[in-house]
Amino acid sequence: MVRIIRWLEKQKVPLDSSLLDIGTGNGVLLVELAKSGYTNLTGIDYSPSAIELSEKIREKEGMSNIKLKVEDFLAPSAELSGFEICIDKGTFDAISLNPDNAAGKRKQYVRSLCSVLKPGGFFLITSCNWTKEELSNEFREGFEILEELPTPKFCFGGRIGNSVTALVFQRKKVRPSILDKLD
Repeated sequence: MVRIIRWLEKQKVPLDSSLLDIGTGNGVLLVELAKSGYTNLTGIDYSPSAIELSEKIREKEGMSNIKLKVEDFLAPSAELSGFEICIDKGTFDAISLNPDNAAGKRKQYVRSLCSVLKPGGFFLITSCNWTKEELSNEFREGFEILEELPTPKFCFGGRIGNSVTALVFQRKKVRPSILDKLD
């Protein structure tokens, strides 16, 4: 959470930017973002009990401006769109581990992300299952990698690696098609 908030602050992301926490779980990231001054916060989770828990935490913290919603990110509702920033801290990992058509669900995740994130918007992902190269490949359609956020390193068998990968992508701006120019 600190890594994400630090990046947003370093980039001087406006405090009223629309931000979506994909798979919000208990909603604590949104509470921390609100404490840091961010005001346009939405959290979704497919689990009604996760949203109930995050609502309790939101109320306990007095953060009534945080919007929470039960929503399946792989089948987003029409009103879930136009976000300037999307954050994922484990949802893509969970989807990737689904034994039922994981590759298809990963492709649907990318399509859903393209439908909810504005062109030019930022996507911050933290993963404990994927490397930078693998994530770059998964999100190559529609996204370009901007930055790798520093994460703890470990050494095993003489090789150095990361236990977690944290990346910032930017959604490619939509270029008008030549067909759009034809009348």
